[in-house]
Amino acid sequence: MLMRTDPFREIDRLTQQLLGTSGTWSRPSAMPMDAYREGDEYVIALDLPGVTSEAIDIDVERNMLTVKAERRPVAKADDVQMELSERPLGVFSRQVMLADTLDTEHITADYEAGVLTLRIPIAERAKPRKITIGGESGRKEIGG
Repeated sequence: MLMRTDPFREIDRLTQQLLGTSGTWSRPSAMPMDAYREGDEYVIALDLPGVTSEAIDIDVERNMLTVKAERRPVAKADDVQMELSERPLGVFSRQVMLADTLDTEHITADYEAGVLTLRIPIAERAKPRKITIGGESGRKEIGG
């Protein structure tokens, strides 16, 4: 059995019981995220421990990336009495505005060890390119 003394947590628990908000999934929770560039890709890593890959939904509309996930309660037997419940349940969501320089048509997603990793290629038009100067006329061409 776990014993814990935290008067503020107890006040929160009592408030949830009185207001009937205990166990509801009314407010979306945020998910921690890292974002970085790795070579010719932009990488977004989101922490979603305890979520199955089937409970994750990823959408891109224009340049808005939306990730939603749902952590459901563990099925309990009738004789199980919860002693301590600190892990949030319900819907988690995160929206990220992607730059025009990213190729949203070719996003890949992997989910391993509770981390969702999205890889977004840098669009060809955003990559640096060399500008050559043509022959004697001084004509300039932009090549890709």
